[in-house]
Amino acid sequence: MTRIQILNAAFPDPTLKPRIERRLTRFLRRLLVGKKKLDAQPEVDDAANDDLEEDAPNKADLSWSQRQCIVRRTDRIVSCANRKSPLTRLKPEDRKRLEVLRHGVELVALPSQHRADEIAAALHAEMPWLAPATNRIWHDLLQSVQRGEPGCHVMPLLLDGAPGIGKSYLARLLADLIGVPGLTLEATVENASFGLVGSQRGWGNAAPGRMINLILAELVGNPVIFVDEIEKAGRADSTKGQCFSLTDALLPLLEPTSAANWSCPYYEIGFDMRWISWILASNDWRSLPPPLLSRCPPIRLERPTVQHLKGFARHQGARRGLSEASIEAICEALDRAAARGHVPDLRAVIRMLDRAERMERRPPLH
Repeated sequence: MTRIQILNAAFPDPTLKPRIERRLTRFLRRLLVGKKKLDAQPEVDDAANDDLEEDAPNKADLSWSQRQCIVRRTDRIVSCANRKSPLTRLKPEDRKRLEVLRHGVELVALPSQHRADEIAAALHAEMPWLAPATNRIWHDLLQSVQRGEPGCHVMPLLLDGAPGIGKSYLARLLADLIGVPGLTLEATVENASFGLVGSQRGWGNAAPGRMINLILAELVGNPVIFVDEIEKAGRADSTKGQCFSLTDALLPLLEPTSAANWSCPYYEIGFDMRWISWILASNDWRSLPPPLLSRCPPIRLERPTVQHLKGFARHQGARRGLSEASIEAICEALDRAAARGHVPDLRAVIRMLDRAERMERRPPLH
């Protein structure tokens, strides 16, 4: 895995203050012993040479006032140097939380094109009715490997189709197969931008969003983030006339150029978010704003047939270790429902599998 700097800001150097104090102390001691010229050899600013200078002969003891003067001057120099970093404007607890990003985050990459083929094959074997989406994912993963990118990611996707056909399951399965964290956001529940990207300082409940919290917790820069029912996202209006819409907040994150220096509303610092794989889902794309559609052209997905659902039940049942009798009972229930003119959705099949697994795992009665 490759490690990159995701925070577009320099962290204050913790060794700067002691190094400046040592240099000022050394200079003052030389001055006090009457040494008018510095050594011809240029000074190297490292701890080893500083220790050699401290052990040099003809030292002059410094008084308490002289040492305090050095401390005050060092503080002024360090303050001027740290002023260039926006991190110094944050509260101590916020700086401490961002400290985990000092050494960057990891990007998970695919080792070869063969691994991209395996992921696409696994997705298609699980849900063949989502072939238009899995083909697009396959091509993006192949392109990421061919370009030699430090981390694999999928270009923003908008999956449009009826509820319960497996759009969220596809996103979770993709994250598991790649080996990256996943995040699911329900637009009907968190319809404003606060839940995803956070809120600006000054609000009573200001806090970073779930996207930043996920990266801070996992220290992985290319997670898979799934936003369900994006067309139902609303907007929050403040008393000052400001609008906070989820779709508007997504626009800079879906564009690679602007995502590379995305500004967090809470921390007010730029983050490199271009490696995130965004998967959006809708039931009817026609109500979405044109700027979002230009970044994510909708991919229309059809409902699974009974044969698709039976294949999914057999595939999942074998993975869960269910008995053949339980798997066939689920397939028979699907056939009976289809005979009555009703085809269950994928959620109903997963509930059947969960119930069958619970029944087989329960302890025997005596």
